[in-house]
Amino acid sequence: MHSFAWWPTLIVLAVATFTDMRSRRIPNWLVLPFLLAGIAVSPWRQNWPGIGRGLGWHGIGQSFAGLGLGILIYGFLFWMGGMGAGDVKLCAAIGAWIGPGQLLIALVIAGMAGGIMVLCWAAFGGFLNELFTGAGDLVFGWKERGMQRDPELVLTNPLKRKMPYAPAIAIGTLISFFSH
Repeated sequence: MHSFAWWPTLIVLAVATFTDMRSRRIPNWLVLPFLLAGIAVSPWRQNWPGIGRGLGWHGIGQSFAGLGLGILIYGFLFWMGGMGAGDVKLCAAIGAWIGPGQLLIALVIAGMAGGIMVLCWAAFGGFLNELFTGAGDLVFGWKERGMQRDPELVLTNPLKRKMPYAPAIAIGTLISFFSH
């Protein structure tokens, strides 16, 4: 476990989860300073994997690689309309703290946790059939749509249900600390 990366991450994840569940927003005042702090402390990280461990430039490179991976993966989901901008910024900030290797583990686990959460949410909410229909259209509708977003399946559609995703990001990130 990265000794000084877990506790600030835990605090930010707790606040982000609370605000996302309460208001469906992850505030910039929380995420952006966390992101900048992750980059700022990266030269002093002694536990980064790879060549040049313990060197300042290696830590900065790992921090920016994690940030970039978070933006790349969640940015694509945001562009497709299925992820909020706060989720993208939170993931990028976490990547700046934990680097790309651990972030990839966190994102895979977050995806599994989010999948389980959305299935339970839809089952208890009585809209499981709607969920599967929308997922099928999203996955198999590429032939008709091409790279265009489906206007029915985006977060900006006021008629669609929106699930807070910060709890899934938190679960994936926290489990990733124990896997290292």
